Amino acid sequence: MGDDATVLPPLPTTRKGDMLYRTLGRTGESVSVIGVGGFHIGQVESDDEAVRLVRSAVDRGITFMDNSWDYLGGGSEQRMGQALRDGYRAKVFLMTKIDGRTKAAAAKQIDESLARLQTDHLDLLQHHEVIRLEDPDRIFADDGAQQAIREAQRAGKVRYVGFTGHKDPLVHLRMLEIADAHGVQFDTVQMPLNVMDTHFRSFERQVVPVALRKHIGVLGMKSMGDKVILESKVVTAIECLHYAMSLPTSVVITGIERMEILDQAIEAVRTFKPLTAAQMAALRARTAAAAADGRYELFKTTPRFDSTAKHPEWLG
Repeated sequence: MGDDATVLPPLPTTRKGDMLYRTLGRTGESVSVIGVGGFHIGQVESDDEAVRLVRSAVDRGITFMDNSWDYLGGGSEQRMGQALRDGYRAKVFLMTKIDGRTKAAAAKQIDESLARLQTDHLDLLQHHEVIRLEDPDRIFADDGAQQAIREAQRAGKVRYVGFTGHKDPLVHLRMLEIADAHGVQFDTVQMPLNVMDTHFRSFERQVVPVALRKHIGVLGMKSMGDKVILESKVVTAIECLHYAMSLPTSVVITGIERMEILDQAIEAVRTFKPLTAAQMAALRARTAAAAADGRYELFKTTPRFDSTAKHPEWLG
């Protein structure tokens, strides 16, 4: 595709120290522009190091915590729960995700996540891996997962609700359409946003404008495609983060499994100035050939990232 993408400027941003903060859609909540990816917390060498890493991130201004019920068999949530003890829970905006598509499976996973995270409520709960066209139908069925989330909200276990997916923008758009039909307004939507996305099955082009019109907070992920985009040798990690931050993302969630990766993320924020339209166009042009067939966005083109496809029992 040529570079005819609509220019979507970044959201209004405030700086406190080295960290930047933006408003999360209609919620009005202030969140750090960088979020700690929960999957990678499960890959840290030890529990103690994982706790040290999360707490260092919070001490340096990162408030948005990402996680999921299924990451590392619950290990990522358990580690984050440990890290958020001793007053750290009150300093963060805590999000996790559930895979259950039935009311029973979703309710069970919500309670298990709360126990692992050692908290009585989640700031944000998201339907995870909405990657199939039928997922919205299952979630919004009479005995579907949305019923469990609504009950969890009434019980004070969940504040805000959203959904995630990484496969195809058409599935995201269908999820939003089915939600509208059921009178549900999501607070957030999480999707891959990176320097290559604009050229192939683009969430930036197709989903972000719809989310903004609906005042839904945009959560960007896979800014480096789990490092695969970096293997193209056409962009650097800092360029990947600056590109995603220059979109109207409330948060760019990034994997941080070592202290030097945390340092890199903080440096990206410290040096951030919104890229101009010309700079964004130049990055898109530089990645166009590599991005054309999705070979560096494996989450779109392969089952490598489809955890619920490997474990359909998680869906219920």
